[in-house]
Amino acid sequence: MSLCIALALPAYAADGDQDDWGLCPIIDVVPVFEDAPAPVGGIENRGSEPTDIDGGQLERAGTAEDIVVQDNVRLNRGDQFLGTDKLTYNAETGRYSAIGNVRYQDSGMRILAERAEGDQNADRHRIEDVQYQLTQRRGNGGAERIELEGARGRLIGSTYSTCAPNQRAWELRANKIEIDTAKGMGVARNATVRIGNVPVLYVPWFMFPVDDQRRTGLLYPQLSLSGRNGFDYKQPVYLNLAPNYDATLYPRIMSDRGGLLGAEFRWLYERGKGEVYANWMPSDKLPGDEPDRYLNPEVGFPVSSLPENNRGQFALSAAHNINSRWYANTTLGWVSDTHYFEDFSSSLYGISQYSIRSDVGVYGRGRYWNAGVMADHYQLADYTLTEANLAFDRLPRAYVSWAQPFTPWLQAGVDAEGARFEHQEFLGGTRIDVKPFVTMPLEGASWFIRPKLAWRYTAYQLDGNAQSRAEEFAFRNGGPVDPARFRDSNLTRSLPIASVDAGMYFDRNTTFRGTSYLHTLEPRLYYLNIPYRNQDNFPVFDTGPMTFSWGQLFRDNRYTGADRQMDANQLTAALTTRFISEEDGRERLAASIGQIQYFDDSRVTLPNQTMIESGKSAWVADASVSPNDRWNLGATYIWNPKYRGEDFVSARVRYLFDRGGIVNLGYRYRRNAAFRQGIDPPELRDQLEQADFSFLYPINETWSVVGRYYYSILDKKELETIAGVQWESCCLAARLVGRRYLRNRDGELDTRIMFEFELKGLGSAGQNTERVLRRGILGYDRDDLYLVPPTSTQRLNNGGGQVETTPDPTL
Repeated sequence: MSLCIALALPAYAADGDQDDWGLCPIIDVVPVFEDAPAPVGGIENRGSEPTDIDGGQLERAGTAEDIVVQDNVRLNRGDQFLGTDKLTYNAETGRYSAIGNVRYQDSGMRILAERAEGDQNADRHRIEDVQYQLTQRRGNGGAERIELEGARGRLIGSTYSTCAPNQRAWELRANKIEIDTAKGMGVARNATVRIGNVPVLYVPWFMFPVDDQRRTGLLYPQLSLSGRNGFDYKQPVYLNLAPNYDATLYPRIMSDRGGLLGAEFRWLYERGKGEVYANWMPSDKLPGDEPDRYLNPEVGFPVSSLPENNRGQFALSAAHNINSRWYANTTLGWVSDTHYFEDFSSSLYGISQYSIRSDVGVYGRGRYWNAGVMADHYQLADYTLTEANLAFDRLPRAYVSWAQPFTPWLQAGVDAEGARFEHQEFLGGTRIDVKPFVTMPLEGASWFIRPKLAWRYTAYQLDGNAQSRAEEFAFRNGGPVDPARFRDSNLTRSLPIASVDAGMYFDRNTTFRGTSYLHTLEPRLYYLNIPYRNQDNFPVFDTGPMTFSWGQLFRDNRYTGADRQMDANQLTAALTTRFISEEDGRERLAASIGQIQYFDDSRVTLPNQTMIESGKSAWVADASVSPNDRWNLGATYIWNPKYRGEDFVSARVRYLFDRGGIVNLGYRYRRNAAFRQGIDPPELRDQLEQADFSFLYPINETWSVVGRYYYSILDKKELETIAGVQWESCCLAARLVGRRYLRNRDGELDTRIMFEFELKGLGSAGQNTERVLRRGILGYDRDDLYLVPPTSTQRLNNGGGQVETTPDPTL
């Protein structure tokens, strides 16, 4: 009986574990029973537990089989407790009645009732005038009566709410709810949702689950209104196919564009898992409404056709554990046309993504090694580019890295890679790169010296003849080239790499404004020596320049990939200082500054780049200050003495309000590195300059306003604007948000109005505005402050150039 009650009462309550209940008073409809022991165990072990009956008086009444227990009757079994004023039980017929102050408790709920009676042998029960309180999640309510027979039950005149009893903002009422615990399903009839005392939703009949089993059915719909799509309605349909795999269909209607069908299939087994997603739109009205954007792109863009029919996307992700050290993994992607991401994405990430990478491989990892064999392929996804901008496919690629300490002061290892490069537009080839090394990590409590010696050997087997390779070089980099320069299809490079990394740690105790700190001073020197090897005839398969930053001060190569190994005779000098609070161990201030001294010219470059002349590099400075728990300020500044100007500036300020409020202010500037090399016109001097302001400001405990303004100062263009207001109480929440965001590469903006009304613990209607706000306002959820925002940086393999976009917090 108790199991049926426990399942029936909270049957139609949604799981509200993710909701915020901070505004709720600590008031229960059913208070804690002072005479009940704390629940021990759960439903899984009730059947094996003994039943203890305790009461003030025990007597027989009527027949010998009738037992009457009264005066504070208490029954205990496992996590269950039943208390009443009077209990009558017939051992022969199994009939019972509990009268007066009936109290029931288990690990999930507490119940108060006036009367309970039934037949244990026939498993029929009737409970009258019921009030209940859920304890594992928020929820309470009542019922006029509950009728149970075996696995079936009925709740008559039932209610449910997550609100406190003195703040009944909303309540779900149903005339009758029929429960079948064997099937795990229930049917509610004549159900209404009331806001206050006003009914706002009437449902004559609906079916719902009563346990945690997955079942086929409708999920919450998603609705929005935008200038591009019109009224946008998506209705997910969940299909429970088997215990270890399922599917979800996503039919979607956009009033201004047409219909779309998406589908997702997931599987899980002992050694792996996977997920496949696809969507298909048979006909899209958007290209026909805006033909100029598809047929007449800006100057320099390739001409394309209208993608009217059969637009779609496919994505597959799967992994399989071969054994404890090896696993297989694959990620496949495809889109129907190069306008797809721009037309179907609502974030800056979709606009900035220019290619889709698909890969498959087998990977392994041990204590001192990791290795893999894989292959990858790129598909163009940006109509402003051509196939020439795609990275080379690696069909296949094999790599191994091994590093093992032999003594506390000696470590040896090797990094090796072999790859076959192919491209639709360019000649490919095979490359082998091997880099063995040995290092002596000498360290003490306040110092370290780490000398390292490596040898790098790289060999190529290139496709084509000298003429074709010369023509390709001229096409990718401009200007005529003598074919004799490329007559050798077998190229090698071999050189030593020597470095010494050394540093010290100084610390002292100090006091500032009455607070004690541990103050550190950490000088560091890094010397690097690599002889020059002419690599001008080497291909550029997967190599590009790294962005100059703090980390670049201590690397042995300023290029990604193995097609270029820089030459160097340089010394990095850097200094870091920190103030660490001795009260809580938090780092209140950290500041670093460093610079490279080039003793010789660094002559190894990518095509169309100039060498680095001897002298001093740009200064790199970085600082972060947290004077208290509310303020956080950070800045990065790269100043180039050669050009007497900044190469990069980043500043960020964050302030935390009470009640979850936050303000973020950011600024970012980067100079175009190509301009300094004299290959671009002066108007490209500045690569980007952007400002970002976002906030969540609580007006009071229930009302707050949100907003974001993301602006490109360089382009004088709005990238994203969010403005909204939200109201929240203990069990209700409403959000109205307006959003304008960059729609395409032409700078057009789309406008969207989103409204969400949430009954906490039951569900919500409208668009998922909280998801948009968490992506647009860093710290909207305080836990997000500890996450690193993803970057949208993409590398274009058309001669080593690089396109950079700012990290997108809306991902």
